[in-house]
Amino acid sequence: MIRPVLSLVAASLALAACSQRDDADTSQVAGDGGTAELAPTSPGEQVFDKWCAPCHAAGPRYPGTASLAQKYNGEIPAALEERDDLTPEIVAYFVRNGIMVMPPFRKTEISDDELAALGAYLSHEPEPAIPARPD
Repeated sequence: MIRPVLSLVAASLALAACSQRDDADTSQVAGDGGTAELAPTSPGEQVFDKWCAPCHAAGPRYPGTASLAQKYNGEIPAALEERDDLTPEIVAYFVRNGIMVMPPFRKTEISDDELAALGAYLSHEPEPAIPARPD
């Protein structure tokens, strides 16, 4: 009885951690001691920053990255942005289907165009433009 409860608590904590995002890296220190806004990011990077980075950014405090570090034991990078083995098709599969505690993302959350840009970004391919969403 305790084991299923502990698994549920662990999954809940992982999902809660994924929903929190440290926005401290949205600006950088300028040479004059002030802050300067970062350059605009690519469409795929914007999708990654919004939907993926809270769990899959570089560093051990991100549950998705920590899970992949445990799985791959240093044989391949755990941070998705550092990998060179991802294809747009693999990215699309896991985004739409999820895995373990990672939920699947619906087309109302990540559109097909956004998913194509994300797949290109993570596979280091040229990214398609994303049409604006109607409000």
